[in-house]
Amino acid sequence: MDAARERMVRSDIAARGVRDARVLQAMREVPRHHFVPSRLQHRAYEDSPLPIGSGQTISQPYIVAAMTELARVGPNNKVLEIGTGSGYQAAILSRLAHHVFTIEILPELAESARTRLEKLCYTNVTVRIGDGYLGWLEHAPFDAIIVTAAPEEVPDPLIEQLKPGGRLVIPVGPEFAVQSLLVIEKDAEGVVHRRHVMPVRFVPLIRQKGTTP
Repeated sequence: MDAARERMVRSDIAARGVRDARVLQAMREVPRHHFVPSRLQHRAYEDSPLPIGSGQTISQPYIVAAMTELARVGPNNKVLEIGTGSGYQAAILSRLAHHVFTIEILPELAESARTRLEKLCYTNVTVRIGDGYLGWLEHAPFDAIIVTAAPEEVPDPLIEQLKPGGRLVIPVGPEFAVQSLLVIEKDAEGVVHRRHVMPVRFVPLIRQKGTTP
């Protein structure tokens, strides 16, 4: 598996333009095969998304690395992830940040990710079951926020919970259509700047019943 992971990093990530040495090292260190179903472990180091149950997927490695690089996570940073899924993105972020707070709306995924992360000793990750659209106000503001599912519009609470100087990396757009991966930066004066990075396709961001966009 180590050789396959190194091949993935070299051929599918670095060769496609990800340059941040800390991100590349995190991708080398985190065992993706522990974050996919056992029946798919032989495909863990392919550069493709894979189903993880409950209608959700683990993102392709290149997208995980690219989004992580765009977030510019520093060792003293507090990071929020929306959409824990299997816990893989949180594990990558944990190698770069001081602490990662991650929210998953589906209880079965949140509990399995929490168990997995604890078993693998990612001790600076806190998992919560909840509506990620609302962020995690108790621990705000965040130096970086990464969203791993696509809302149709950028959630205002996430922008509000972003620290001045921070970055929000988020796919935005309708389900079953090409979406836009955005980087949203809040400058020191609190002014928000948005830029399109690339077209992407993510599962939709699920909301709790009874809530409005």
